[in-house]
Order: sequence, then structure tokens, then C-alpha cells
Amino acid sequence: MIDTIAKIDTLMHERGWSDYRLSIESGLSTSTIANIRRRNTVPSIPTLEAICNAFGITLSQFFQEDTAFVELTDEQKEFFAKWLTLTNTQKQIFYDLINEMK
Repeated sequence: MIDTIAKIDTLMHERGWSDYRLSIESGLSTSTIANIRRRNTVPSIPTLEAICNAFGITLSQFFQEDTAFVELTDEQKEFFAKWLTLTNTQKQIFYDLINEMK
């Protein structure tokens, strides 16, 4: 079972973030972040979703035992957002184009 607070601490440490930075990035109050981290208050699902969004990860990535997930850049996120708008035919054309570039 994952220690939620330890995982948040680890993700913050990896990014060099303070409580204040996590507060700004997540839209949560600094007192909420402080209560979670210093008083071992388990965050609600909506609060944890806000924290995950701040880190650029999903809830499922947060709860993965294996931490070998990839954090996407803003450019990669934009690419995948556009990919989702393509039709299957457009996706296949794009896929074929990339394969030809190898």
C-alpha cells in the first residue's frame, strides 16, 4: 500500500518544490498543503486530483508502485491533445508518415 504523504513529499522533492509552490500549482491553499504534509492528514480524492494535476500526473500514475512513469512536457501534452482530435484515417496517415521517416 502506498504512503500518500510520503509520495507527495517525494514528488515535491524531485521538483524542488516548497509547500507554497505546490499550493500555487494545485490551486489549493497553503494551509491545506501544510495540513496534509505536517499533520499527516490524508487528502480527499478531489484534493489529491488537484495535487496530481499540479505534478502533471494522473491518479493512476500517483498510485503506481513502479515510479518509472514519464512526465510529459507541455509540447508533448499539446501533441497528444491534438492527436485525440484526429479521425482514425488521419491517425493512420500520420502513423504511416512517421514510419517512413525512420
